[in-house]
Amino acid sequence: MSGKLYVVGTPIGNLEDFSPRAVRILSEVDFIAAEDTRVTLKLLNHFNIKKEMLSYYEHNKSEKGNLIIDRILSGENCAVVSDAGMPAISDPGEDLVRLAHENEIPVESVPGPSAVITALAISGMKSGRFCFEGFLSVNKPSRKKHLESLKNECRTMIFYEAPHKLLNTLCDFLNVFGNRNITVVRELTKIHETVFRTTLKDALDYYSENTPKGEFVLIIEGKEETDATVYTEQDAVKLAKCLMDKGLSASEAAKEASKTTGIKKGNIYKLMLQ
Repeated sequence: MSGKLYVVGTPIGNLEDFSPRAVRILSEVDFIAAEDTRVTLKLLNHFNIKKEMLSYYEHNKSEKGNLIIDRILSGENCAVVSDAGMPAISDPGEDLVRLAHENEIPVESVPGPSAVITALAISGMKSGRFCFEGFLSVNKPSRKKHLESLKNECRTMIFYEAPHKLLNTLCDFLNVFGNRNITVVRELTKIHETVFRTTLKDALDYYSENTPKGEFVLIIEGKEETDATVYTEQDAVKLAKCLMDKGLSASEAAKEASKTTGIKKGNIYKLMLQ
């Protein structure tokens, strides 16, 4: 008789959010599949849990996934955890859960915090319909294709982003979506948790002056047909310069900024040279 796979949510910052049931399950299973064993060890030590851990992450999931499944099929129980939040959401745990189902292994949820839902709940954005888009690709063609596919998305959109990529991402958002409303949520459940409701233009201005720190969840409003943003020439130049920082030539940047703002390419280009 096979064992069971437990999908266990872990705290996204505050350890007080770890449930008594999660503590019990991690104490009772035979072993734990962890995205980063060093991170999980800190959690286990805090709750005085002594348990075998097996490293399971993006670059070894093919090899380790089959090993984990074989152990469960032999009768052992396993808990899969990510560094923070629910496993299998923008996380290699997704593949392990799929493998378990393919092998008719019971999968049981032990719910915990999720950055997606937590950020949306405190964002002040419409939450009746939303889509989670995860991290954008660093590959420029894939990134552009992804964002262009969302240009007419009417649902609230949620993205994850790292601090060193935030400015480029805000620039791309402004270029593709126009000046929509955005809520920038950072460091969820931690001491420096912040919720910043603003527009894409103002967010870009703010983080150009203030170095982004911490992990970010970005919640952007969906498209509304009645939206009609008015851009100034200064806005257009700022966007063009942002695009140049991403590698576009001055002419290409002026052209892209013109598409977004409606201001003539020649005017933007001339102001950029001044």
